[in-house]
Amino acid sequence: MKDEHRSGCPINLAVEVLGDKWSLVVIRDLMFGNRRHFRELLHRSEEGIASNILAARLQRLTEHGLVSKAADPSHKQKVIYSLTEPAIQLVPVLVHLAAWGRRHLPVTRELSIRAELLERGGPELWAEFMDELREQHLGIPRAEGAGSVFDRLQAAYEAELA
Repeated sequence: MKDEHRSGCPINLAVEVLGDKWSLVVIRDLMFGNRRHFRELLHRSEEGIASNILAARLQRLTEHGLVSKAADPSHKQKVIYSLTEPAIQLVPVLVHLAAWGRRHLPVTRELSIRAELLERGGPELWAEFMDELREQHLGIPRAEGAGSVFDRLQAAYEAELA
C-alpha cells in the first residue's frame, strides 16, 4: 500500500483507493451479486474483467482494508472474499452514484432496477441492506425475522429479465 498521497483531501484519498476503472465494479459484484469467489467475480461480471486485473484489484482492495479473504472450508484451493465494514459503509455512496448514472447515462432497465429500488427505499432500506451484508460477510447476526433486501433486489432484477 502506498504511504504517500497526493494530498490529505478526503475526496483525493477516496479516489486514490476507489478511482480506478475496476475497484467499484468488484465491490459492486461482491455487494449486489454476492459473488464471493474469484471465478464468480471473473466469469459473472457483465463488464468482462481480465483475470490479472481482477487479481490486482482484489489484492489492492484487501491491502486497503475494503475486502478480506479467508480459506474456503469447502475447497482447499479456493478463498472466499468478503466485504469489510468500510466497504459495507459504501452502500449509500453506491446508491447515490447509481442514481446519478440512472439520471444522466444510457442505463439498461434490468441492470438499473436494483439501484432504482434502493434509491426509492432511502436510508432505512440502505441500513437494512448494510445489516444483511454484515451478516453475510462479517457474521454479525441480524434481528430475528429480518427480511432479505438482497432477495428483493434479486427478484426485481429477475423480473426485469423475464
